[in-house]
Amino acid sequence: MTQDDMEAERGRFVALAMDAIKRRGEEVNRAILARETRTPRAKIDALFPEETDLFDAIVAEWFAPLIAIIEEVIPADLPPNRKFYEFYARRFLHMRQRYLADPAVFELYCELGKDHFERVESYIDLADHYLSELIAQAQADGFLPGLKIDQALSLINQMMHCYTQPDVLIYLGDRLTLDKLARIIDTLFAGLSAKDGGASGVAGLRTA
Repeated sequence: MTQDDMEAERGRFVALAMDAIKRRGEEVNRAILARETRTPRAKIDALFPEETDLFDAIVAEWFAPLIAIIEEVIPADLPPNRKFYEFYARRFLHMRQRYLADPAVFELYCELGKDHFERVESYIDLADHYLSELIAQAQADGFLPGLKIDQALSLINQMMHCYTQPDVLIYLGDRLTLDKLARIIDTLFAGLSAKDGGASGVAGLRTA
């Protein structure tokens, strides 16, 4: 079997594993995948030598469309605020479509991600890497003045949390809209900087 054949076979079994997750409503390991597909365990082990290899392949499949969206946006010839909007809006729409297609399965994947956070963390780090590139591009055009990239990254991640965390869709639902997203990003570009605006300069709370 050539390397291409091996990759194609791995992809086929990843799809079968994801079908089994949907059908069973729980995580699928190599033993379960072998039983579900009536495949010799030795073949499954050859395709996924370590137990974590199967889960990692499923995670990669889950994140692949999101990474593709990001990699399409980064080189786009757009003004910084428009590029930021596309960076968030396209991923948000993709996740919402996934959620609406099958809320139960979407919630299950959110739980699996929490249970195995160390297996998905690299994809979060990758998104942060690309966001840092967008921040650098925006600063080159005069936006986000005075902030170090890691400072801007932390602030923006907190501001945009509800549009990037899949499980937030579960409890906020229709309250998350593209119009609100656009307003948030325009506000971010209008005012986010290292300048002290006075919010933290009050000595204590006073009643009106």
